[in-house]
Amino acid sequence: MSLDQLLRRDGAPAHGDRLAAFARARGALSAATAGRAAAYYVRRAELGPVDPAADQAGRLAPFREAGVKHASALGVHLEGRAAYELAAVTDELAVPGPFLALSNQDAEANNILLHASGPVDARLIDFEFAGFTHALTDAVCLYVPGPAWLTVGDPTTTGLADQYRHALALGIPEAEDDQRYGDSLAAACVSWALVRLQRFPLLDTRSPGDHSRLQLIATLEAAAHTSETHQALPRLTAWIRRIAAVLRRRWPDADQDFTDPVGFPPYRARL
Repeated sequence: MSLDQLLRRDGAPAHGDRLAAFARARGALSAATAGRAAAYYVRRAELGPVDPAADQAGRLAPFREAGVKHASALGVHLEGRAAYELAAVTDELAVPGPFLALSNQDAEANNILLHASGPVDARLIDFEFAGFTHALTDAVCLYVPGPAWLTVGDPTTTGLADQYRHALALGIPEAEDDQRYGDSLAAACVSWALVRLQRFPLLDTRSPGDHSRLQLIATLEAAAHTSETHQALPRLTAWIRRIAAVLRRRWPDADQDFTDPVGFPPYRARL
């Protein structure tokens, strides 16, 4: 079964070992493929046109830029040091250096198959849009809700963060550098939050209580929390916090406490 089916059926506490296998598998894929981009693209080019630059976060740039524009429309303008830090985020993701690794470009719990009981035997799937990109974009799903979830919990307290990072460091030793790792992880999470912010005009037309509104605020705040935990991107993080605060006021139905473990346990599904 896919991991997301198990989580929806039984809840995250019942599948801690499978979540750990998921985290390890994401890190192991990057560790095993780091440094092999040139060979990959030679073989990939034999199958048809391919653009390595687009794989390296290029395809998400327009969505990220749209998110910034929507923030400005809400009155939360990107200026000064925050703008400088976002430029650094863009540079980090575009030029990953030793963190350049293969990804299926959709690192979510629906794209890993495991046995529902007994040995886990994890298998990553859905490589239709695979390409080499910044390895830590595959870690975002452990920290920030993806399309299916309202919350994913805190991987630092569940141990998933360590499972992923240890597996990654086996092939990318730079992952052992706390500052470099933290800066890169924060960049990946913030980028994802801005990509999701481009959905604001659609969500603003939806009825009060729509889970997508909750999810957007939770996404922004989870990305900010990750940056704060790793002491990275302070001005950009504050800007994201302001966006979330404006959305809470704009959508009173979504002004909820996402840290409440009863109302918002890890891997609470979006309806």
